[in-house]
Amino acid sequence: MTTDATAPAPPDTQGATLDLLREALIDRRFGDVAAVSSFGAESAVLLHLIASVDRTAPVLFIDTGMLFAETLAYRDELASRLGLTDVRTIRPAREAVRVTDIWGRLHLTDPDACCDLRKTQVLDAALEGFDGWITGRKRHQALTRSDIEPVEQAANGKTKLNPLALWSPDDLAAYAEAFDLPPHPLVGQGYPSIGCAVCTSPVKPGEDARAGRWRGRDKTECGIHIVDGAIVRLAPSLKRGTP
Repeated sequence: MTTDATAPAPPDTQGATLDLLREALIDRRFGDVAAVSSFGAESAVLLHLIASVDRTAPVLFIDTGMLFAETLAYRDELASRLGLTDVRTIRPAREAVRVTDIWGRLHLTDPDACCDLRKTQVLDAALEGFDGWITGRKRHQALTRSDIEPVEQAANGKTKLNPLALWSPDDLAAYAEAFDLPPHPLVGQGYPSIGCAVCTSPVKPGEDARAGRWRGRDKTECGIHIVDGAIVRLAPSLKRGTP
């Protein structure tokens, strides 16, 4: 498999994506930046693009302790095939889980608290040493993401980069096919968006891609991109092109 990202996605879109990744990973225009990946349904394209720019870039993977076994296997397979050398698996502290969710049933009564324990707190701690992070979010994924920009500032002041924000499902499919990127094994079983096994279900035709996440609840985001119950998006304070 080649990681020379010179095919599919409209040239202007793909070119802008690669330019942004080079600014982040090579030119370090945003300071120290890490990629954050769920190794989920649409992760392969962004990880392939990152590998084509810098295989040594740090990639943070949150193992909540409740993931599908297929996701863990896919992480290992994809990292190996793309030659990523710094995939860091981060987990909730054992003591925090013992105190807050010793029986592993918190998701049934308070999924927001479960996500905070197993994802948000874990990522916040891992990102303390970084000035920004790269996400795989895209506008087409959900209404809550329909206005994201490629470069944003998080409420904590860190730069949040969304290189694939403007990519369409067709763009992603064409790119994955061109580079023979392996799909997550659950995609073919009706999972276009994949989180924890206990809170993810298959999606029916015509449903939002994230309809299977926390089905039956008024919840569409894990909380990583939410502050005090609201999705916060700020214009970046750092002008691109500034050393």
